[in-house]
Amino acid sequence: MIEYHGYHGGQVYLAEYLFTRLYQVGVRSVHGVPGDYNLTSLDFIEPAGLHWVGNANELNAGYAADGYGRINGISALVTAFGVGELSALNAIGGAFAERVPVVHVVGTPATHAQNSQSILHHSLGDGNFRVFARIYKDFTCAQANLTNPKTAPEEIDRVILQCLKQSRPVYIELPTDLVKAKVYSHRLNQSLKVLLIENCPNIEEDLIKELCQRIQNTRRPSFIVDGFTRQADMLEEMNKFIYITGYPTYVTPSGKGRVNESFPNFRGTYMGSVGKDVHVEWVNSCDLVIRFGPLDADTNTYGFTTLTNRKITIDINETSINMQGVLYDNLNTKILLQKLFAMVYHLGRSSLLEPYPKLGNPRRDRIQSLLPPMEDGLIEQKTFWTRISDFLKPNDVILTETGTPSSGGQDLILPPATTMINSAIWLSIGYTLAASVGVALAQRDLVAEKKRPEGRTIVFQGDGSFQMTAQSISDVFRNRLNLTIFLINNDGYTIERHIHGMTAGYNDVHPWNYLDAPHFFGAPEDYPVFTRRVVNWGELRDVMKEKQLIEGKGFNMVEVVMGQQDAPESLRGLVRLVCERDGEWEEY
Repeated sequence: MIEYHGYHGGQVYLAEYLFTRLYQVGVRSVHGVPGDYNLTSLDFIEPAGLHWVGNANELNAGYAADGYGRINGISALVTAFGVGELSALNAIGGAFAERVPVVHVVGTPATHAQNSQSILHHSLGDGNFRVFARIYKDFTCAQANLTNPKTAPEEIDRVILQCLKQSRPVYIELPTDLVKAKVYSHRLNQSLKVLLIENCPNIEEDLIKELCQRIQNTRRPSFIVDGFTRQADMLEEMNKFIYITGYPTYVTPSGKGRVNESFPNFRGTYMGSVGKDVHVEWVNSCDLVIRFGPLDADTNTYGFTTLTNRKITIDINETSINMQGVLYDNLNTKILLQKLFAMVYHLGRSSLLEPYPKLGNPRRDRIQSLLPPMEDGLIEQKTFWTRISDFLKPNDVILTETGTPSSGGQDLILPPATTMINSAIWLSIGYTLAASVGVALAQRDLVAEKKRPEGRTIVFQGDGSFQMTAQSISDVFRNRLNLTIFLINNDGYTIERHIHGMTAGYNDVHPWNYLDAPHFFGAPEDYPVFTRRVVNWGELRDVMKEKQLIEGKGFNMVEVVMGQQDAPESLRGLVRLVCERDGEWEEY
């Protein structure tokens, strides 16, 4: 492994500098696919202390890098110029939309070939080598083309800093003839994370006081926690703040798992017009709503019906606050929440608070309302997600795929210290299976360095979406990851059926023998594998008692058969809202 401490003006190879920097900011596994324009640079990955994942294709590599970045705080992806980077573009688009920090390194042709506009393979054949970089400019928050060894270290640092600061993908081009160019190494003595903290502005005390005053003067408040609260520090401070105030607290679909659901003031997912009227009435009557990390997408706001009155709403984002229409930008909200928590804790809960109605704690209410199912009864969406919640444990990371799993997953009863990952705006079908590779890797890397307690990676995946990214199973076996998959086999694209074409052939998928995946993708002989197919509640109950499944070691897949048209009520309601808005609603 490269030793990166104590550089005093010496020189290192450019690729050595790049991968050392990635190690310094916390990356331990590098996703990607080899190609002739990046092969030389790949030789520098392992010496830098990094693990080469070696994905089956670039799209899955991009999804996996997204999953890794959500757990680890930053990730890296390496592809080849042209065909490789375009194959990963969909995944990078999702990471940009959902604010995931990914450093995308693209191996490009030699500078002399680019300058002479040679007609090279993997190009469009027109001598234009900037076309792909121009495309990526709209999908990344910062870009660098490392054509000058003198400025390359500074450019690498600039781009990685922006990746950390904005929590979005960045794009670095590394020409083949500059991989071994010598660059000065002294900048490696400066930690980028320390530099990021030092450059954070101070929080204005007047802003803290105004926020505290509004909190003390409220009579009917609520919190709504959304998905752009991924920073671990922000989550910790936010949860302390939520607990000490005792305000009724909701999550959005994207925010599921961000709040400790065992808090007595937790009220579940706020679904607007799709949910219960009592919650809508309460939120609409509030005189203060504080939203953490809001994502105002149609799918995340149930057709925009959860949006609150701007005049009584304060949005707290990772780097800004919008206080009832006035924007305060370039802030460090971790420090802000620390100071705000200290003031509120000192002053105590406001005496002006009106008693809010007993809206119920969804954890206890749902469990107590369930009756034991018939042993031979078919498994259905209505109660599956609540019943399967007994399987979850603290420190698990749970991924729910777009469609019935992401909607049904809102009914999961999460133990403390669990993490939920779903897509709330990009919604690229197949994302979750591939992302779970990165999640499992990130968990393993962080546990190895004692930065995270050990937990399971659990995926709820549809049969149609599984077919999109099935090659990810190869990546699981190659890296000997621990992964548990609940494959919801409902014979096609059920979410699309409810949008349009309930019985149309284009919403069908060819049936696979899903449980043969370990054989086809070559599971190692000494690697634990567990597979089972369940079609009724009795079989599901029995499989939940299996030791390997409970421990989550090795590869585990449970194929859960459900009805072709069965869908969670929340999904039906959301589809109806969106289709009615667009004039496309059909009653089935």
